[in-house]
Parts: sequence; structure tokens; C-alpha cells
Amino acid sequence: MEATGVYWKPVWNILSDGEFAMVLANAAHIKNVPGRKTDVKDAQWIADLLAHGLIRSSFVPEPQYAELRSLLRTRKQLTREQTRHVQRIQKTLEEANIKLDSVISDIVGMSGRAILMAMIDGEANPYKLAALADRRIKATPAQLAEALRGRVTDHHRFLLRLHLGQLDALQAAIEEIDRQVDDTTASIDEEVKAAQAPFRTLIELLVAIPGLSHLSAHTVLAEIGPDMNRFPTAGHLISWAGLCPRNDESAGKRRSNRLRKGAPWLKALLVQCALAAARQKNSYFRAQYHRLKQRRGATKAVCAVAASILTTIYHMLKDGTAYQDLGTDHFARSKEQRAKRLVKHLADLGFAAELRPLTAAA
Repeated sequence: MEATGVYWKPVWNILSDGEFAMVLANAAHIKNVPGRKTDVKDAQWIADLLAHGLIRSSFVPEPQYAELRSLLRTRKQLTREQTRHVQRIQKTLEEANIKLDSVISDIVGMSGRAILMAMIDGEANPYKLAALADRRIKATPAQLAEALRGRVTDHHRFLLRLHLGQLDALQAAIEEIDRQVDDTTASIDEEVKAAQAPFRTLIELLVAIPGLSHLSAHTVLAEIGPDMNRFPTAGHLISWAGLCPRNDESAGKRRSNRLRKGAPWLKALLVQCALAAARQKNSYFRAQYHRLKQRRGATKAVCAVAASILTTIYHMLKDGTAYQDLGTDHFARSKEQRAKRLVKHLADLGFAAELRPLTAAA
């Protein structure tokens, strides 16, 4: 059947209980001939392609991993909604001439929430509001008071109370999802065979990779599953995730090298992990990022690091090996190579340079 949003899942769930060999087809791979776009013609066209073996089956996770994937995707959506409410709080403060975000980095943190709750309760004195901030805030009390000098009305207080309530409700929902994720993970560990590693053990294995937290490792396993035999090579997994350039070439010229479409949830997560890995000192991914950033730019460098992280995950899950960092010196050049590179840079700038060792010059 053809993958159409989420509408294929109920039919799939019913037919999967019977003795059918189920094949989920990507709609982009079986695009119909122009001029024949009807549901009946689409069904005939899919049947014809399947009869000739021209449909590749898409990856459908097992039910327990599909449930875990759905939970973690919902958690991501709720986290995004939290960010939107924080932005709405900031917008409300701007309308009231309050510049809280210019002196406090997290306006819903401990200090920011104390100030907001005082505003909602009717406090308008900027010095009393500034006194509620924690001592560790870098801004001085005078700067805090000046930023909190505004015109807060009852309308603004109502909106602030509303958005803070939504934030608390979303946080409670996220905590409930986390508990359900733990229960689902425990049930998966009970169902796996003795030959397979427990799900929690695989999470602890992946956490050793720079840039991956317990939550991100949980999400990666929910997206790709622990069984890497469905992907012949690491390149197939990278292509499925959409972290490789698209194949767009004509007349011997590559027209585009943008990333191909793939798993949007997994791709976004791996890019975030790559950014975190690039900031971690004494790691191979940091050295790779800065090496590629000089030549290709920050965007392509972080995508390359994300592909390297996914390649590492593939081999760790397939071979059961622990992570071993290659170190920051993996790309280090010898003195002779660095000297030749610097001489070439000078030649490109229009200067001729002659190299002499310091011992000979002395």
C-alpha cells in the first residue's frame, strides 16, 4: 500500500494480523504517469509495479518501537509548544515596556518566574521586583530595575497568568510522557530475546558518544530501532535519514548538493547532537567540525558531523562495540605538510617564500 500521512496505519494494523506479506511503498517512488491521476488508476498502477518487482518496501518499526517513537515525538512537540509560550510571554512583556529578556537569559527560570509572579500579583515597583532576582544574575540591581520599569496593565497580567499556566500544564504532560517512556522501555526489555541486548543497555552504550544525552539516545533508538540488519551498510542508513547529498546531476554537472529528504525527526535530532558534539572539547567530532567549517562552511560541517555520528551509531549497534574517540589529533598534519600548505597560501596571495630550517639559518 501507499504511505499517505497516518491514514495507512489503521489498514496496516488490521491486515498485518492476517497472512499477508505487507509492503509499504513511498509515494514519491511510485508516482503515477501524468494524466492518469485517480484513486482507481493509482491502485492499478501500484499493483502493476508490485507485480514487476519495482516497489521497495519502506521501514516500518515493530509495534513496541512504534509506540516509543510516538511518545518521544509527542514529547518533542510539547517542548516546542513550551518554547512558543515563552515567546508569547516575552511578547506580552514587550507590550508592557518590560525588557526582562535583556537582563535575564531565561525569563521563566527561578528569577524570571519570581518576578513574573510578583507582576501578576500586582507589584509594580521596579526596585522591589529587581530584589527578587537571584544574586548570581550578572546584571546589577540598577540595570534590573531599569529593565523592569514599565506599564503593566490588568490585561498583561491576565496574559502572563494564562501563559504560565500553559507552561506548567505542558511540563506536567512531559513528565507524564517520561514515565510512560520508562514503562514502555521496561516492557521492551522484557520482550527481547536473550540473544539481543536490553534496550537500556543500548542506551547506555550510545550515551558515550559526544553530543548524545539519554533522551537523544532514547529517541535515536526509537527512530531507527536496535536491529541494523535492515540496513545493508551505514550509507543506506545515512541515506534513509536524509543526511547525504541528493543525486541531482545532468550532462556531467552536479546541479544541487543539498541534503535529500529523509526522516525529519531523526535528521533534526542528529543536527542538534552534532552542534553539541562540536562544542565538546577533546573530541573527534569537534576536530572534524572545525576542519570542514574552514572549507565548506558551518552548515555543511555540522551536517557532516551528524552523518558521522549516525555512522558511529550504526557500527556500535551492529557490532556491539563501545565508543572509542579518535581524538582531536586525528586530522593533524605533519610539519612538512603544514609548511607546504602555508607556502601555497602565500603563493595564492602573490608572494614567493623560501623555507630554511632555523638550524641552518643560525
